[in-house]
This record gives sequence, C-alpha cells and structure tokens, in this order.
Amino acid sequence: MARNFIDARQLDMKEKVIEIRRVTKVVKGGRNFRFAALVVVGDENGKVGMGTGKAMEVPEAIRKAIEDAKRNLIEVPIVGTTIPHDVVGHFGAGKVLIMPAREGTGVISGGPVRAVLELAGLKDVRAKSLGSNNSRNMVNATMDGLKQLKTVEQIATLRGKKVEDLLG
Repeated sequence: MARNFIDARQLDMKEKVIEIRRVTKVVKGGRNFRFAALVVVGDENGKVGMGTGKAMEVPEAIRKAIEDAKRNLIEVPIVGTTIPHDVVGHFGAGKVLIMPAREGTGVISGGPVRAVLELAGLKDVRAKSLGSNNSRNMVNATMDGLKQLKTVEQIATLRGKKVEDLLG
C-alpha cells in the first residue's frame, strides 16, 4: 500500500515529549548509558505523527525523535470536532478503544493517548486503554486506530455508491 507523503515543512507543527528513558548497554568495559525519547508531533488540524530517537544526550534524542515523527505523519479524518466512528487500535499487547463524543465533551483519555488525540486536532473524543499500559504500545495502538478511520465519503467511493445511498 502506497503511503501518502505529508510535507511537515509546510505545516505549523507542535511537539510533545511523551517519554524519556535511560537505556543501558553492558559491555566488557562497563555500562554504556544512552537516552531514548518518544515524541508525538501534530498540527492540531488532522495531521499527527510519532517518532523515537536515541542518543548519548537528552536534547539530541528529542531532536532525532521529532525528525522521525515528522517523517511518519498520518492524516486523521475529522468530522466536526470528533471522529467518524468507533475504532480499536492494536499494537503488541496494547489496545486502545477510541470513540466519538458529543460537542463539548472534551478529550477524555489518559496519558500518551491524550497527547496523540489532542495533537491530531480532536476536541471531543473518548478513549480507553485496554491491555498494555506501556507508553510506546499505547501511542502506536492509538496511531493504528487513527489510521483505520474512514469518512462516509471514502466508504461510498470504495463501494462505488453515493453518500445518500449509504445513509439511507
């Protein structure tokens, strides 16, 4: 499946650091410490991406993660201020259930999932983490769920019908 390329240089991106972790590699001479960063970027208007970076120092790891996130942007279909339908995203042992909500509800979600949904530009949405609560798994499962979303227009063109025929 061909990826839609989104040029991040033309967008006003905001970034949010989800996690910084110190990782260790034990070698003959002792331990090598590095820092791994998990970052989410988004324009708060339907485009969001997630990336990871690892380096000897925290700022360099964050910079690498931001570059990676900008390379992995996806388009999120937004209907009003919410999503078109319920969806379950999977990644590893992590599952995230994302549900549309009425206007004025706000983003009801926890931790890493909230950051992804807010940077995607969703204002009214509910989410529930099922399974793993590992930050990376939750962010990846949320991204998977957002990739699965389709609007009524997209489904109509896939089926070769008009939108009115689908809605009845």
